[in-house]
Amino acid sequence: MTSWLVNGQRDGHLSPADRGLAYGDGLFETIALRAGRLRFLDYHFDRLVAGCKRLGIPAPDCSQLTRELEASRQDCRDGTAKIIITRGLGPRGYRPPEVVAPTRLVSVTAADSSAAQAWSSGIRVRLCTTSLSENSALAGMKTLNRLEQVMARAEWRTPDIAEGLMMTEAGHVVCGTQSNLFLVRHGTLLTPPVDRCGVSGVMRRVILEEACRLGIAVQTPVVTVAALAMATELFVSNSLQGIGPIVRWNDESRATGELTRSLMAALVQRGVQECAGD
Repeated sequence: MTSWLVNGQRDGHLSPADRGLAYGDGLFETIALRAGRLRFLDYHFDRLVAGCKRLGIPAPDCSQLTRELEASRQDCRDGTAKIIITRGLGPRGYRPPEVVAPTRLVSVTAADSSAAQAWSSGIRVRLCTTSLSENSALAGMKTLNRLEQVMARAEWRTPDIAEGLMMTEAGHVVCGTQSNLFLVRHGTLLTPPVDRCGVSGVMRRVILEEACRLGIAVQTPVVTVAALAMATELFVSNSLQGIGPIVRWNDESRATGELTRSLMAALVQRGVQECAGD
């Protein structure tokens, strides 16, 4: 069960005229709650505040958000927290209001950790036909406009497929429907750029930090389907599941690689226990 705080009020009212509902005019963060701790909360706040600045929405008070997240979780120690910030109410039409009063929504939902644990043992992925639009003005942010991901995720219902990879219309593979993508080739860690589309994931940031600490070379090239086939290791990442080694792709089986395992071990030291497996 999920209980929402709307502008600090439990199960408060969200106006149908809110621009987040009408236009997707806002941002959100999904945060892992593990053993009573909101994981990488400061990184989520960094992205949220930076996104608000880019959209011209007054940034929320992070101290206030922290108090509301703690109030929402009550006795819950493992789950998923969510923050939604919208531009709030405004007159009819796309033009933003002169005076912005953002709407703030916070919730915590108790988790079933079995799906997250399943990622660490390896996952099967597919290639989606729904493409990603390129727009540098919105790239990197986690906006409320997720219809491309919704349509991509609707392409399959097979339970053994954990994720779908998404491409631009030019055929560049960028990310999964709910994850960032990584490849390994010649000992170098590769991850697609997110300056034209895609989300600059919090777990992606942590992985890049750990790669730097471990002395692993990192590049952010444009990635094609052919590049996936040539990679010696493939994995995806997100805030809730950590790293998911891709062990089945394009009807081809793969083993979890050494570099992937090294990064998973590093993430365990950062509190991402999902990467420890059973």
